[in-house]
Amino acid sequence: MFCKNLKYYRLKNNLTKKQLAEKAKVSSMAITNYENGNRMPNMEIMNRLAQVLNVRISDFLAVRNENLIFKHGEFRKNSSLSQSQQEYVRECVEEYFGRFMTIVEILGGDVLPDAPSCYVLPLTDDDEENAQALREHLGFAAEGPIEDLIGKLENKGILVYPCDPGNTKFSGMNGFVNDRPFIVYNPTTHAERNRTTIGHELAHLMFKWPEDMDEKEAEDKATSISGAFLFPKNDAQRELGVRRSAVTPDMKNVAREYGISMLLLVKRAEISGIISDSEGRKFYIMAGQRGWRGSNSTEPSRIPLEKPTLFIQLVCRAIAEDEISIQRGAELLNCPYQELINMCSYLEVY
Repeated sequence: MFCKNLKYYRLKNNLTKKQLAEKAKVSSMAITNYENGNRMPNMEIMNRLAQVLNVRISDFLAVRNENLIFKHGEFRKNSSLSQSQQEYVRECVEEYFGRFMTIVEILGGDVLPDAPSCYVLPLTDDDEENAQALREHLGFAAEGPIEDLIGKLENKGILVYPCDPGNTKFSGMNGFVNDRPFIVYNPTTHAERNRTTIGHELAHLMFKWPEDMDEKEAEDKATSISGAFLFPKNDAQRELGVRRSAVTPDMKNVAREYGISMLLLVKRAEISGIISDSEGRKFYIMAGQRGWRGSNSTEPSRIPLEKPTLFIQLVCRAIAEDEISIQRGAELLNCPYQELINMCSYLEVY
């Protein structure tokens, strides 16, 4: 799988084919042929490519799982990510899930629960109703906070991958690997935004979206469903009261409990009729002045960062059952040997 690995490391280094060719003293056509799998470089050229990309030759020759079929979700037409950055995200996804599905195959496919059916929920005009349908479809309680959202989704058979493409304007995407749904999010943003992004991608995955719906309308609706999914109207009215004259500091406690930002809490309070539109606008102005809005939001995070743990658990299980060595496990997780030993330390139960 030299061709896929070369492309992955080229994109990771943010190099075009032409730039890599110049640095490695080969032609652009040669790079194209290498990445298309039409040709293999000799050892001298491979060594130059490795030096340019700051990798080992063994990294180029790492085996990829060839039993996988990916269906990547589309980036928005007006995405701020360049085409090469979008390619890099897709390559990261394929590289990661290639390693992930290898350990699944080693342990047997039944280690993953069946995922909920996708594209099956009817979309209505009422996003409170849509959010309730989403909770029910996933087997979540109709009301109350959703704690450890990532862990719950992994237990439902939905794979989650934290991908850092080096661009804070990337928030998330979704897709399928061998017909199993996955969600990708940017771990460099704070925990509350990650949860909102994951809710947004869930909406895209689980509902039947009209083909003729405008892209912006669909994105806005997915965001609206995500907000109602994380903080239902009944919860908002119970936690905040049916009417408030202003946004007050104690609301931060509710935002923390539900794992959402103050921006989302205030929006939900406004939608639920708890605060007036004018009070909402006052808060948004203040939030803008503090830099809390946009992709580079500086709103402080108030909850612990959630992380996927399933991959680590499966690798540690395979090690404990002598299915793989610790060295092989470190290669699959792409982590140092000693770090994996520390991660698996819970195995010392006696």
